[in-house]
Amino acid sequence: MQKAKILIVDDDRIILDSLCEYLTLEGYETTGAESFTAAVSKLKTRQFALVVTDVNMPDGDGFEILSTVRKHYPKTVVIVITGYGTIESAVEAIKMGAYDYLTKPVIDDELLLAVERAIRQQSLISENQFLRSQLERKYSIDSIISQDYKMARIFEVVEAVADSNTTMLMTGPSGTGKSMLARAIHQRSSRKDKPFIEVSCGALPETLLESELFGHVKGSFTGAVRDKDGKFFAADGGTIFLDEISLASPIMQVKLLRVLQSRQFEPVGSNKTITVDTRVILATNRNLEDEVKAGRFREDLFYRVNVVSINLPPLGERLGDVPLLAQHFIEHFCRIHAKGKRRIEDSAMNCLQHYTWPGNVRELENVMERAALLSKGDTVDINSLPPKLVEKSQVATSRNCANLSLKESLAEPERQIIRTALHANNWNRQETAKALQINRTTLYKKMKRYGLEAEAAKLGI
Repeated sequence: MQKAKILIVDDDRIILDSLCEYLTLEGYETTGAESFTAAVSKLKTRQFALVVTDVNMPDGDGFEILSTVRKHYPKTVVIVITGYGTIESAVEAIKMGAYDYLTKPVIDDELLLAVERAIRQQSLISENQFLRSQLERKYSIDSIISQDYKMARIFEVVEAVADSNTTMLMTGPSGTGKSMLARAIHQRSSRKDKPFIEVSCGALPETLLESELFGHVKGSFTGAVRDKDGKFFAADGGTIFLDEISLASPIMQVKLLRVLQSRQFEPVGSNKTITVDTRVILATNRNLEDEVKAGRFREDLFYRVNVVSINLPPLGERLGDVPLLAQHFIEHFCRIHAKGKRRIEDSAMNCLQHYTWPGNVRELENVMERAALLSKGDTVDINSLPPKLVEKSQVATSRNCANLSLKESLAEPERQIIRTALHANNWNRQETAKALQINRTTLYKKMKRYGLEAEAAKLGI
């Protein structure tokens, strides 16, 4: 294992050499510095897991080193040592971010214990930052794969409003990625370092949902044996995502209306009003306007949540994204399950593109995980796909072609080929014509015939 690097700072050469020698014998890689200037210089050239610093130095002090490390090297942990220890200076060091505070003369066992604990703390800090960066990449807008102009418009709206505090409403069928997009909006905002809390309003009965969202006090109902903070309180400073909002009861809708208007609420059984700074994103797979007309959803709440609305289209309306998503998912699951990288055969891809995808992106993800596990060799063939999917795809293909001429049957594949080439060349007509080995006039005519000119115009290209 790689040795942890420790920078030791002390203006007393004897103490400095002694500490370096002791910690080196204990298995650490140590570097010494006799002054504040020398310490700052070494921090610039190497990455240290831990800094052990004396307080008093001729050109500065340990608190300045502590401040420098906290500001410029947040992954590095600091232990402060002094020969003139007071409670006040110890409290100041801890407040400034020191992990520990020791007094001279330093006892070997005491120092070693403090160093071991500090190194473990540094490992946790590094791991936490790594996991956070992984999370940000996973739930960033860039991780949402699409070349469809409808999704491009959605991304533009997200970019415009992500860092605002406005309430957002997401609509669309189940499995289209509403939860993932909500997380991407959170990661795109200045709230990204604060909590993202997700609640499914349809998964809990009304009484439990109120407690889940707003919390309760001890004794407010049977089973309330202690005080509990709700999800809105937990999301203070961050974002709360309320899924299946159309399933909220009329009473709950009234309470939500107040929270959305004032960001204030009372826990169940309490008269104490709590105010939070929480960004609210809601989602539903139902048409809320129809729900309002039917009397199942409050009209005033509908207008309050419908400030910025995003409608996620079903996968069946953007079949051009199927090849991109399928290849992404197969590579992802092959990596997770330690399978060789798989290529999707044309016959299998043709089945995927002619299937209607009632379960949307979530269904495609599940199908590709199955294919990653069951496919033999280096490719995914038609036998790796669920039999019912293949059957429905073939029925749809036969039905589509039964009453079409050969020219009409070939039109959609040609449209998809041209569209894919345009996307690959950033919609540059000249480069696309070269790639397809046709002249630009022919390309322009085909784009007009297949509605691709209109799509390019919507993209502003």
